[in-house]
Amino acid sequence: MCGLNGIYAYNIAAGVPDEHELLASRDHMVSRGPNGFGSYRSADERLALGHRRLSIVDLSDRGAQPMADATGRYRVVFNGEIYNYPALRREFKAEGVAFRSHSDTEVLLHLYQRYGERMVEYLRGMYAFAIWDENAGTLFLARDPYGIKPLYIADDGWSFRFASQVKALLAGGRVSREPDPAGVVGFYLWGCVPEPLTLYRDIRALPAGHTQTVDRGGPHPPKQFASVARVFGEGAAHPVRGESASELLRAALLDSVGAHLMADVEVGLFLSAGVDSGALLGLMRDAGQERITAITLGFEEFSGTIDDESAGAAELAHRYGARHLQRRVSQVEFQRDLPAILAAMDQPTIDGINSWFIAKAAREAGLKVAVSGVGGDELLAGYPSFRDIPRWAPLLRAPAMIPGLPALFRAAVTRFGYDHVQPKAAGLLRYGGSWAGTCFLRRALMLPFDLDQILAPDVVTDGLKRFDPIRQIASIDPARSKSATARVAAFESSFYLRNQLLRDADWAGMAHSVEIRTPLVDFTLLRRVAPMVAALRGRAGKASLAAAPSLPLPDHLLNKAKTGFSIPTAAWTAPASTRLHNSRGVVSRDWAQSVMAEFTGSASGMGPQR
Repeated sequence: MCGLNGIYAYNIAAGVPDEHELLASRDHMVSRGPNGFGSYRSADERLALGHRRLSIVDLSDRGAQPMADATGRYRVVFNGEIYNYPALRREFKAEGVAFRSHSDTEVLLHLYQRYGERMVEYLRGMYAFAIWDENAGTLFLARDPYGIKPLYIADDGWSFRFASQVKALLAGGRVSREPDPAGVVGFYLWGCVPEPLTLYRDIRALPAGHTQTVDRGGPHPPKQFASVARVFGEGAAHPVRGESASELLRAALLDSVGAHLMADVEVGLFLSAGVDSGALLGLMRDAGQERITAITLGFEEFSGTIDDESAGAAELAHRYGARHLQRRVSQVEFQRDLPAILAAMDQPTIDGINSWFIAKAAREAGLKVAVSGVGGDELLAGYPSFRDIPRWAPLLRAPAMIPGLPALFRAAVTRFGYDHVQPKAAGLLRYGGSWAGTCFLRRALMLPFDLDQILAPDVVTDGLKRFDPIRQIASIDPARSKSATARVAAFESSFYLRNQLLRDADWAGMAHSVEIRTPLVDFTLLRRVAPMVAALRGRAGKASLAAAPSLPLPDHLLNKAKTGFSIPTAAWTAPASTRLHNSRGVVSRDWAQSVMAEFTGSASGMGPQR
């Protein structure tokens, strides 16, 4: 796990990359890579690469980056882990290929040398990397199918820049900080900035599951090589049911967990009282890991309530023989850490505080790597949205089509004040009559007609003109699938998981130099499990996950009410009168605006950059 950056002055009229810019961008990411750093400049000085290293596989200097192949033709900077690299390395060695390190980074060089852009077809892992071909003058970038690892790009028509963080690109001083109204609007609609947008006009995310090539003629359009939504759709077309499905799921889960334990340092676990992390703990034991450090967060505000994970997590740790560390977080500590949290937050988000404190606890325990149960609900139909969306869309379709009724309903709800209790109720008929609209209604933080309360009219107009959430949802919907479960899984995985949970895990974990691994977010696992998803009903998916370890989870933990990885942020940040209610719990409108103000200098999102 690392931080990477680079500058390619592809236009002959552009000046060569500035050394100060390169190093300022690189060293902004010091927490991503505290164990080493390096840089490289091409022979013609048109290309410069930077890297910060967090040593996890091959801790020696032989794993340092930027790494060159034996001929010196290729150079790579890499962030992530390639979980199948031992098998790939064995295949290459059997063919006589010599290796100079034991790192997964070197495998990338050999794959590119042999397969070129098709190398991504052979990778299992979370990754963002760039490979420079000195002879051809080409730069090749790639990002994993789920988008676990970030990669941001900026092109001004003269030079192409890239980095693991938005703020790293800004730290170089050559990329404009002009806010993007579409990114601002996207944040207020979703509670995070949906990719490929960022908060800035000149910075974009390389989309998940895409590659991009830059040569002396400039950047080529990104190419998609993998689609999570497509795999869910294809799986639903060939469903697997019954006893065989349970056995296949068990084998696929154990395989994924075993792959994610690959490291030359200890791999710990973030443990709640829920099914996802509990099942991972049991599967880690089944995969042969003898020493397991499990970390749980606790909060005074949750003591004696359903949200208190402490007792259930302690029971699971005892059941599977883990060393259990319980970390209490107080409002005082939250307030003390808040400036550092906002400084580490790479893009505005209403979430991620839980990931900050659990990663902080892991670092205090001496861990560099920890496994998280994120992704289980998206993969195995664990959210209420899997029940609600298929019900709402058909129910609301007919009334939503009556001319004038959606607007009349919204006006009535607003007039009688119900929007104070549930703001999204006013949009029930406006959005609830279509599949994409229902998905948006279920996950949105705010609705478009609420934006003029906090944003200038021109910002709203410009933002919504360039970012249409309904169109974006429709673009990833495997609508041909007859499985509503597969359709919701595709939506949740492509939006909430990718744009919120995975991104928050990345910036919060990296702020503490902790690599967060996600065995339930794995493209190889997805391809094996997708045919089973279509048949899931109710709690069947989570029940199968709970039964996957050789010693299954206790029934009472499986059957308890779902709480999620909660943290009392609302109670710590705002009075009840200013809270917004949404599908993710209680979130303060003041909190969202405060976060935006930290990025732009104004709650409207359009003030000067701080």
